[in-house]
Amino acid sequence: MTRNGPLSLIFHAVFVLFMLAPLLVIVWMAFTPESLLVLPTTRFSLRWFAAILNSRQFLDAFGFSILLGLLAATCAMLLAVPAALAVARHRFPGRDGVIALFLSPLIIPHVVLGVAFLRFFTGIGVQGSFAAVLASHVLVIFPYGLRLVLAALVSADPALERAALSLGASRWTLFRRLTLPLMLPGVAGGWVVSFIQSFDEVTMTAFIATPSSMTLPVRMYHYIEESIDPLVASVSTVVILGTFVLMLVIDRIYGLDRMLVGKGR
Repeated sequence: MTRNGPLSLIFHAVFVLFMLAPLLVIVWMAFTPESLLVLPTTRFSLRWFAAILNSRQFLDAFGFSILLGLLAATCAMLLAVPAALAVARHRFPGRDGVIALFLSPLIIPHVVLGVAFLRFFTGIGVQGSFAAVLASHVLVIFPYGLRLVLAALVSADPALERAALSLGASRWTLFRRLTLPLMLPGVAGGWVVSFIQSFDEVTMTAFIATPSSMTLPVRMYHYIEESIDPLVASVSTVVILGTFVLMLVIDRIYGLDRMLVGKGR
């Protein structure tokens, strides 16, 4: 099969359709005037989008998720940048073990993390607090930011930094004028991916969230346990649309290719 042959194009078309089909069904159901999640629908209505504005629980959860995602992604990147610099630019005993430790949240099931966080936060008396939820999200999303920053640093030529030092640049000047611009695509991409991961996290958060610290995904999960109306579909459609618009804006301003693979346009 050639890369651009007809079979390759058919495969990619089927793959894209397979990925998009569930989203299209959700969007379709969000516009139904019916009171149940049923398809097909022959009439379209904004009834369930208007219902979002009257749902205090979803509005509060959405605001909480946005705030949590912004803070968690920022904290994760503040930790990921020095960690990536340490393991990418230095060789020390136990370096591979440190990298494995940093990336370990990727391989631990979130159910296990949720139970562990629940026991730990309950033991120290902060269960359900904003600080507890924030700390758990930072730990879970930290590896995503770290990997993208590491990729940006590994792709940068270390000879440039050695040349700057040989010409008399201080360590701070080297970082500010050379290293930071080189890894900025990885930092930006890592922040966006970390924010998305924090916003979408549900399994672990369900164990530690309380009514006052409930994220939007957890709120949606609990809602569909009690109701089968299309309100969740309309909320999901708003999230899908918001994510699509965010990606378009970021691509126009910075370029998704630069953020995710570290290449210029």
